[in-house]
Amino acid sequence: MVVVVGAGVAGLSAAQHLTRAGVRVLVLEAAGAVGGRMSTEKVDGFRLDRTGQPLSTSYPELRRTPGLDGLVLRLFSPGVLVHSEGRRFRAGAPADLRRTRGALRAARALASAPRPTRGVRPPLGGPLDHARLGTALARFAATEPARLLARPELPIGRALTARRLPARTLHGFVRPLLSALLCDPDLTTSSRCADLALHAYAAGRLAVPEGGADALPELLAATLPPGIVHTGVRVTAVSANSVTTADHGELPCRAVVLATDARTAGDLLPGLRVPAFHPVTVVHHAVPEAPLAEPALLLDADRLGPVAHTSVISRVDPTRAPAGRALVSSTVLGAPPSEHELRVHLAALYGTSTSGWETLSVHHDPHAVPAMPAPHDARRPVRLLDGLYVCGDHRDTSTVQGALHSGRRAARAALTDLRAARASIPVPEPVQRACADEAA
Repeated sequence: MVVVVGAGVAGLSAAQHLTRAGVRVLVLEAAGAVGGRMSTEKVDGFRLDRTGQPLSTSYPELRRTPGLDGLVLRLFSPGVLVHSEGRRFRAGAPADLRRTRGALRAARALASAPRPTRGVRPPLGGPLDHARLGTALARFAATEPARLLARPELPIGRALTARRLPARTLHGFVRPLLSALLCDPDLTTSSRCADLALHAYAAGRLAVPEGGADALPELLAATLPPGIVHTGVRVTAVSANSVTTADHGELPCRAVVLATDARTAGDLLPGLRVPAFHPVTVVHHAVPEAPLAEPALLLDADRLGPVAHTSVISRVDPTRAPAGRALVSSTVLGAPPSEHELRVHLAALYGTSTSGWETLSVHHDPHAVPAMPAPHDARRPVRLLDGLYVCGDHRDTSTVQGALHSGRRAARAALTDLRAARASIPVPEPVQRACADEAA
């Protein structure tokens, strides 16, 4: 039997791959429900996520992980809405490379056309910059992740400066987008990890699970064989062949996969490196009328207030609000702001009064997202020794894709060792003779 400690996304991914390979698995979770940080609070018909990171439909592990065939994703509008200089504009929908040349020619023609002498300069420098941005994103989408991981590594803030992007493209789109995707307002993240995030964005669509973030881990748990997942069981010690629990004593096993958050993993395995974290606050408001008519992710390029990104999430996923109400979900990359500061910023972003908005919840997690500063190994080892493995987004990239992938890597390492151990078990001579006689 293999014991998986932790029923977050990484642990459930590992359990899925192990059970599909025919291994007996036991999953132990200290909390009262599965999911870890991917949890959803239910309040008066609203579904309120505790996490502020959207998914991408291009995440490979959404297709590779057993049990996720039934996952329903609700899509944001293509690209994002960016608020800058008192205006909202759409940016960042990847171009079709087959039409790139024609789009660039048309954009150059528009850019060279006479402009009113007192006109306002278009956001991002005009149609030519938009075409170039779309082309760059399309090329990102077509680049293999292995090539991105082989690039020279810098903090992404410095790397963006070195790439000499047009200033309005850099500050009006790339920086606010990466801050939102990485939960890193200072852009200290490894450029390789940031490029993977841009690749995922460019190759797919931003999305959320229908019904709430917890729909994904709950689906993983529900599609495991009955009796595998046990919640409310706190593990106090682990080794390569046993786990010790607070209330059920010691459980012997053949291998242990430690799939907790990084801090808990460090407590159970002293000496394991625990990364720094990006704190995140997610605030949900019930509003009488949706301030946006489309399911868009809205970014603040000017950083004039605490909100990094916000959306009328009930436009994206109508199941998250009761009939006749709307739900606005906003993400702050840091500590909870004052209610006044938050409402003033949201009023500016949406261009409407927020006085009638009702605050439903404020979820703050100081350890929400493991930091990935340069240099960062996006494929940190999951095998600590024969029989003991560790996985989670802190061993990969700090995304759902990274958590799922690390779970698969840990399962694969455990299966390799289990098969090697099985092959090395000597067969007793009487059994060998009996098999030889039967074959004859």
